[in-house]
Amino acid sequence: MNLPNKLTVIRIILVPFLVLVWLFPYHLFNVTFPTFVFGPVSLNLLNLIVLAIFAIASFTDFLDGNLARKNNLVTTFGKFADPIADKLLVNTTLIILCYKGIIPVVPVVIMLARDTIVDGCRMIASQNGVVVAAGILGKLKTVLQMVAIIVALLNNLPFELISLPVKDVLIWFASFISLLSGYSYFSQLKEFIFETM
Repeated sequence: MNLPNKLTVIRIILVPFLVLVWLFPYHLFNVTFPTFVFGPVSLNLLNLIVLAIFAIASFTDFLDGNLARKNNLVTTFGKFADPIADKLLVNTTLIILCYKGIIPVVPVVIMLARDTIVDGCRMIASQNGVVVAAGILGKLKTVLQMVAIIVALLNNLPFELISLPVKDVLIWFASFISLLSGYSYFSQLKEFIFETM
């Protein structure tokens, strides 16, 4: 296994670790985290710990793709596993943010539905010997989601200090790009989907 693929696997492994750290029942063990106050905004240390884990995992996404292209290490496994690692990381974090009431439900449902449809399209394509790499819109969607998650984990800081709802704007914009990229995948693969009806 080459280095970019190892980084992809590390990203996958970090997902359950992130969930465990974030959702662990600390109160049962009388563990509390300090809260930092910035004007009208409070920020818990646990958010910053989760943010650090998420940032490390996100950086592996940037790193593995660059290394694979720069060193001609693009593999079929990488094309398959990289988008799965991205979706596991991003969608898991989005679901928890939604569960905690930090971001709205509707854009998250839109993005999850899009991913389900795209995965179905990819599955049909792979049965026909076609491996579909992530397109530019798909990559943009992932970047927007990651930035939105970072801002959400920071409780919309520093934008909240000037009452700008950047967190919500980013989440909704990411869901819009998600729909566009989903349509792009569907258009590319519709010949396989409607091959027999």
